[in-house]
Amino acid sequence: MPTSLSSSPAPTVAFAHLGCEKNRVDSEHMLGLLDAAGYGVSSDEADADLVVVNTCSFIQEAREESVRTLVRLAEEGKQLIIAGCLAQHFQAELLEALPEARAVVGSGDYQHIVSVLERVVAGERVRQVSAVPTFLADEHLPRKRTTANAVAYVKVAEGCDYRCAFCIIPHLRGNQRSRSMESIRAEAQQLAEQGVQELILISQITTNYGRDRYGKPMLAELLRMLGTVAIPWIRVHYAYPTGLTPQVLAAFREVPNVLPYLDLPLQHSHPEILRAMNRPWQSDVNGALLDRLRQQLPDATVRTTLIVGFPGETEAHFAHLEEFVQRQQFDHVGVFAFSPEEGATAATLPNPVPHAVAQARRDRLMQLQQP
Repeated sequence: MPTSLSSSPAPTVAFAHLGCEKNRVDSEHMLGLLDAAGYGVSSDEADADLVVVNTCSFIQEAREESVRTLVRLAEEGKQLIIAGCLAQHFQAELLEALPEARAVVGSGDYQHIVSVLERVVAGERVRQVSAVPTFLADEHLPRKRTTANAVAYVKVAEGCDYRCAFCIIPHLRGNQRSRSMESIRAEAQQLAEQGVQELILISQITTNYGRDRYGKPMLAELLRMLGTVAIPWIRVHYAYPTGLTPQVLAAFREVPNVLPYLDLPLQHSHPEILRAMNRPWQSDVNGALLDRLRQQLPDATVRTTLIVGFPGETEAHFAHLEEFVQRQQFDHVGVFAFSPEEGATAATLPNPVPHAVAQARRDRLMQLQQP
């Protein structure tokens, strides 16, 4: 049984970050809040009494990494505050399985990290998890960056309104909540004054930025506004195919500090698989979209991610995807073997592809990208 912190001096606290760059921004806000409250936080877990672990639960591999980290720290005798998507997804299970888990903090509750820590130090076991995440950070929330000084991520929105069959992000992160353009510009200006040279805009679907707040996507307008900030390079991650409208492409082309870089998760090429993924419209735009991209942004770097082994994927479906990848000659391709996620509709679809087959298809597709 872990010892109490309530009778000890102020605990030494370490911080461990896992997962995506969107999760990194949450980690940076927690670090900023703890720092502003006077807590010294280290990345060195060895001498810490308590470790805050910001976890990922997006796919099975990410969950396994999070669990391995938690078990290792527990075996080392560390008391744990478990934050992020794993805490949102498995709050009760974590508290039951790990006596060292002194608190769980959901993906929409990290702004409470200081009060959670204070309650843990006082001897409480805390469950700070909103059933539906609604919090949205802005430029006023303290932040301590963990990236190189010249690079910063800016989260323009949180959550997602789409319901792709393979994905549980809406459950983990809630529906889309966009910041105002003025808030984003204010943060960009702060970062420029700190010497940031490259700004990376992120959200679950960055091309959908503004739809919930303004009634329509506003990425093009946001890019033009950020073009007035003295940061040499602006990069956009996580574009949705239908969101690359003529207006957005024009902003990429015309705003000098917006890099011709497109991170475009297409997931698959075959209409039947895209329909099963609940992305039925995409097969109509994939080829035409990429042709238009290369015509309007001839110097663009295009990267994508793909899923193989989705339920019902046949050799013919996979051959269609292989031909698509060969034809398009992406600058970078990330390939994932499908893993069924609890709560995702794809987890119960018929005709599952054996794991070994999915892994073999992943390896074959990755080989196509080798020089």
